[in-house]
Amino acid sequence: MTADVRAQAARVLAALFADQGSLAKQLPLVEGKVRERDRALLRELCYGSARTAPRLQLLAQKLLRRRPADREIEALLLLGLYQLEYTRIPDHAAISATVNAARELGLDRATGLINGVLRAYQRSREQLQRKLSGNPQFSSAHPDWLWRRIKAAWPDRAGEIFRANNASPPMTLRVNSGKISRNDYLHQLQAAGISATPCDISPVGITLAQPRAVDQLPGFNEGLVSVQDESAQLAAQLLQPAAGERILDACAAPGGKSCHLLEQQPSIALSALDIDEERLDRVRENLCRTRLAAELICADATEPAAWWDGQLFDRILLDAPCSATGVIRRNPDIKLLRREADIAELADLQARILRAMWPLLKPGGSLLYATCSILPAENAEVVAGFVAEAEDASDNTPHTLNGALWGEPQIAGVQRFPQPDGGDGFYYALLSKAE
Repeated sequence: MTADVRAQAARVLAALFADQGSLAKQLPLVEGKVRERDRALLRELCYGSARTAPRLQLLAQKLLRRRPADREIEALLLLGLYQLEYTRIPDHAAISATVNAARELGLDRATGLINGVLRAYQRSREQLQRKLSGNPQFSSAHPDWLWRRIKAAWPDRAGEIFRANNASPPMTLRVNSGKISRNDYLHQLQAAGISATPCDISPVGITLAQPRAVDQLPGFNEGLVSVQDESAQLAAQLLQPAAGERILDACAAPGGKSCHLLEQQPSIALSALDIDEERLDRVRENLCRTRLAAELICADATEPAAWWDGQLFDRILLDAPCSATGVIRRNPDIKLLRREADIAELADLQARILRAMWPLLKPGGSLLYATCSILPAENAEVVAGFVAEAEDASDNTPHTLNGALWGEPQIAGVQRFPQPDGGDGFYYALLSKAE
């Protein structure tokens, strides 16, 4: 028997409220329980409700005397408000279906509350929205702490960042230039009836006009292309691996950058390091599909004495753990999962990993520090602090790639911001070690 799509969406959201994992982890657990034709709706309800949760939570607060103790009831309320506010589902159908979902979850006691709150919103929608219009959390659809951080860091760009974060992201491909040229692959897409354009900065990037399932992409299973955002594709271009070099990809999962480095220079000796064995399996899968090989190491990057063989690396890619505030449009659950206190903890971890990696680099070598964050506390401040304390480190991040500006130069490194039809928010700093 198939399960109710809204009931399953409520279970996913309730798990997010309880810090039991991300959408990427929770959705696969319930997708198989609903009818195949309902899976697109399931994804829209989950992703859409997470993306707009800061707004929906404020609306719910105005409509309730107190926050429900049961997380599934809270999730159902947000799902109902999302349908009324953002979908074309008729109001009466959205309310009825959400109330029925409560029954499926065994929450009969809450049906009156859910029905009453959603109908109250129907009646007072315009009044509530006017009352909340001056609230930054409501207008930006970002939690208050993140709104403050972004406004403080990027006062002239904040509106643009909020709009990009709240939009659906483009689907971008990375062409394996060792197997096919970008132009030739664009012709294959055209022959398959798939509209696409070349990326502006990445020489191997292609953006699709509309997202597609990977099994519809010509040559995907043969490794002709991979799905990877344009900003993430710049790592290999910035690091510039040379033939035969020994290279470390620290914090490598899911392995897109490892594969790109190997596609660019198949003769390198690449070690891919990650602390999570389950995430390292994703690296294995990507290497297998692209017919590439690397040494995989499951270990803690902050403790190289436990795994390093003592041989120095020519180049190191450090894709540091971060808040992922540059990829919120792809992972809107960040708005629910991330806390302001996380930023200082992440910055401390990033600095510790950077200090641990530096002694593993040869004199004259390069280390590329990268995050998918747009917060300076995790980016330029970490790198500038490290360069100031390390006598043999210098920032040599190029400000142009392929003859064009590719981001905004900082006190150290370069920051990219999420673009509506372009790359995600990303930070890079290319550090050189003195001879």
